[in-house]
Amino acid sequence: MSDQEQADAAEDGDEAETESAGLNDGDFVRVAYTIRTADDDRVIDTTDEAIAEDAEIDTDEHEFEPRVIALGAGHVFPSVEETFIGSEVGDQGTVDVPAEDAFGAYDPDEVETVKADKIPEDSRYPGAQVQIDNRQGYLETIIGGRARVDFNHPLAGEDLEYEYEILEAIEDREQQAAGMLGMYLQDAPEVRIETVTEEEETVTEDDDGEEVVETEEVEKDVLYVTATQAMQMNQQWMFQKQQIAQDLMGRLDLDRVVVEEVIEGGGMGGLGGMMGGMGGAGAGDIEEALEDVDVDADEIVDEIDDA
Repeated sequence: MSDQEQADAAEDGDEAETESAGLNDGDFVRVAYTIRTADDDRVIDTTDEAIAEDAEIDTDEHEFEPRVIALGAGHVFPSVEETFIGSEVGDQGTVDVPAEDAFGAYDPDEVETVKADKIPEDSRYPGAQVQIDNRQGYLETIIGGRARVDFNHPLAGEDLEYEYEILEAIEDREQQAAGMLGMYLQDAPEVRIETVTEEEETVTEDDDGEEVVETEEVEKDVLYVTATQAMQMNQQWMFQKQQIAQDLMGRLDLDRVVVEEVIEGGGMGGLGGMMGGMGGAGAGDIEEALEDVDVDADEIVDEIDDA
């Protein structure tokens, strides 16, 4: 084999190795998964509705379908992400996730005694989720004027098992955007990406040091998100929309995110009382009504003079 043939073979081998390198940081994939506690096999999250029903999880409040995740975005536990990197579409398995890699070790110091009057009366029962001084916790016991509250995450100290199947790689940016929003909001809104042309001004200096304003047309990729009512009420969206938008722009190479509010209506019928009792008449109806009224301007003037 000649030197050139050996070089070509080595290059082909490098390309084949690159193509078979599997998934990389920044790739988007659709994943079906079920997460269980290692100790008692309790289902805490799943994309399978049948598994959710068997686990007696309320299926009315959630959509159960495979999720789109971005590798490197913190959408899955670190140990799971390490498993996905280098994997192939179609791979499946189970990852053991230690508590420290999941929701953290259980900290006894996070269990505190507080005054009972800091807790609303309708939440004064064991197991109630409470918020005290901007901290989320669960009420353990309440005796007299004292309450014992656990501020640990409910799954702190729990080792988990993450069962998964990588279904497909997602290349379409609109699907990627919808998937990322679905991870943040638990419900993917309608999205579209459009390339718009805008004029931008740049200020330079000429040879004499004078400022020169130049205008040029530039193309920008804009993500339009249709805001649903559930999305507008989502606390994570309300308090972190700026960070979410920045994450979308950075990972999808976008220039702008525009959130559109859509208001569905049923016409102008409800404005009748605001239009002098015209009953919501349209322009044509008003003209016909005026034609039906027999009014003589001279007679009106005479009546005013006589008064």
